[in-house]
Amino acid sequence: MGMTMTQKILAAHCGLESVSAGQLINARLDIVLGNDITTPVAINEFNKANFDKVFDKDRIAIVLDHFVPNKDIKAAEQSKSCREFSNAHEISHFYDVGKMGIEHALLPEQGVVTAGDCIIGADSHTCTYGALGAFSTGVGSTDMAAGMSSGMAWFKVPSAIKVNLVGSLPSNCSGKDVILTLIGMIGVDGALYKSLEFVGEGIKSLSMDDRLCICNMVIEAGAKNGIFPIDEITRAYLDGRSEREPIFYEADKDAVYEKTIDIDLSKIFPTVACPHLPENTRRANELSHIKIDQVVIGSCTNGRLSDMEAAYKILNKNKIADGVRCIIIPATMQILRECVTRGWYTAFIDAGAVVSTPTCGPCLGGYMGILAKGERCIATTNRNFVGRMGHPESEVYLASPYTAAMSAITGYITEYEGDK
Repeated sequence: MGMTMTQKILAAHCGLESVSAGQLINARLDIVLGNDITTPVAINEFNKANFDKVFDKDRIAIVLDHFVPNKDIKAAEQSKSCREFSNAHEISHFYDVGKMGIEHALLPEQGVVTAGDCIIGADSHTCTYGALGAFSTGVGSTDMAAGMSSGMAWFKVPSAIKVNLVGSLPSNCSGKDVILTLIGMIGVDGALYKSLEFVGEGIKSLSMDDRLCICNMVIEAGAKNGIFPIDEITRAYLDGRSEREPIFYEADKDAVYEKTIDIDLSKIFPTVACPHLPENTRRANELSHIKIDQVVIGSCTNGRLSDMEAAYKILNKNKIADGVRCIIIPATMQILRECVTRGWYTAFIDAGAVVSTPTCGPCLGGYMGILAKGERCIATTNRNFVGRMGHPESEVYLASPYTAAMSAITGYITEYEGDK
């Protein structure tokens, strides 16, 4: 029986010729990831288990991105614990103020993760790296601690759903609209513990940023991981970037999938997930009566350079509506620098937005954009649960950078009509 892409990667990492859905395996890890919230918990577990060393200082990544620069004493203590652990174990991939970024944008950018990898991260959106042809998934801090010590992790091999993409996206849509459309179709548990495997000729029209965005949010459909096949776009992205030699896997022609979902990209429209679930999707132009108080453009989902470009295209020489707070957060220092170099940073300020150093802050209701009771935000983030961005009686609408930027100008949820 043939294997899916995910199953091939897992088989290679557990030393078996083949694996099948439901099988329990113990797999070798290429990268173990943690951030400033989850790593301190993992460090405590690491110490409680009397582990005295990490399996490989070059295969662990610790990224301070949620509350950095530190927002309060607790955040400072958490970061200090990460710094001390990283220094003690000489962790190569430790990212602090000045060189940090949002982890799931930073690791692909820096070549820390690559095709064919088996990756765990103590953050649910670790599934992002499937865009590169890797198996990557989120785990708890205890699993992170064990992974840092042993370089191994237990998995149940997931069954798979094939998502067949055809056509090309309209100019007013992006990968965010694709994944919101898919989640709207199957629901937040529609792919529970399954691998969402994207295939089809439509993939060639999706940029690497689109693919990273799509894989980032497969967890919002309950998926164990998402994965894209390797093509020229993948190879071009990885060339000269990956710190290890990538390994390219492809699904067998007779691979087994639970079902196939067909999506025509040309029929995608600007999509918004309304409170309080990512599956609660509507077309943006059906929500033009929704007045907003805040816009956030950034996060591990949509803080990449193409997302900044989308915001610039709309905000340049325009003004943020009165009464609207627009917060723009480039996902890495490299992206922030590029925004400055291209003049986008100044354009954002001239439009009336604020631009932050890279941080996850507002996405999880941490800082840099907390909502008060009754306030509404349209954001390019990935979750809109009750109280996600602040007060439990606030509301978060999820959308693409195009829709978010247009809404910042009008003060209401507004659909971007595309290139004229």
